[in-house]
Amino acid sequence: MNAVEARDVRVQYERVVALDGVNLVLPSGIALGIVGPNGSGKSTLLKTIAGLVPPTTGTVKVFGKRPQDLAPGTIGYVPQIEDVDWQFPANVRDVVAMGRYPRLGAFARFGAKDRAAVNDALGALDLVKLADRHISQLSGGQQQRAFVARAIAQEPKLLLLDEPTTGVDAATEESLLKVIRALVKAGMPVLMTTHDLDRAAEWFDRLIVVDRRVLADGDPTAVLEGGAYVQIREHTHVHGHLRADRPHS
Repeated sequence: MNAVEARDVRVQYERVVALDGVNLVLPSGIALGIVGPNGSGKSTLLKTIAGLVPPTTGTVKVFGKRPQDLAPGTIGYVPQIEDVDWQFPANVRDVVAMGRYPRLGAFARFGAKDRAAVNDALGALDLVKLADRHISQLSGGQQQRAFVARAIAQEPKLLLLDEPTTGVDAATEESLLKVIRALVKAGMPVLMTTHDLDRAAEWFDRLIVVDRRVLADGDPTAVLEGGAYVQIREHTHVHGHLRADRPHS
């Protein structure tokens, strides 16, 4: 059974068409990168797979079911960092622990297994020393690591990441890369949007170019050298951006 199957997916917000005729199949144990200009529908694609945005037409199946019909915690979703309210009263450990809540149910208590999952996630993202610090006191890269750790603590079967390397330093990028590749090696399917193309072949097993629909799909190096990507890159000089350099902030 494939991890993700999207068939003829169209998503429309009033008069704005975000996705139009998207077809995508993703097996387990694959890291899939998603690139495209701003406004191309990359984030909408992740939200639709996560079950946060229903398709206007077409179907999305995750492990053979509609995302909304899956058991809580099956999908781990990490939004763009600017979409997060950093003022809520929580330290880093609290934020990571939130990843366990979908699996607890209404009356279950936070137990030893939950604490172990949180500790493992904190360790994997090198956040143990920051565990008691308020989330708003962290740097952008540290905040990003905290939200990836929350998703990992959830122990999902599918991980969706929306531009997790935007605005982070090189050390954070290396940490994220190591964690994601280890998860994929263990069999987890990962979908990740990105503007950072320099290391696409290190991050991803497959790469797709999206501009409302999937324009190219295949080996990262071949896709980036292909006609569809070149066309998108020329388009972004006027209408958007794709970044071919690594962030340093």
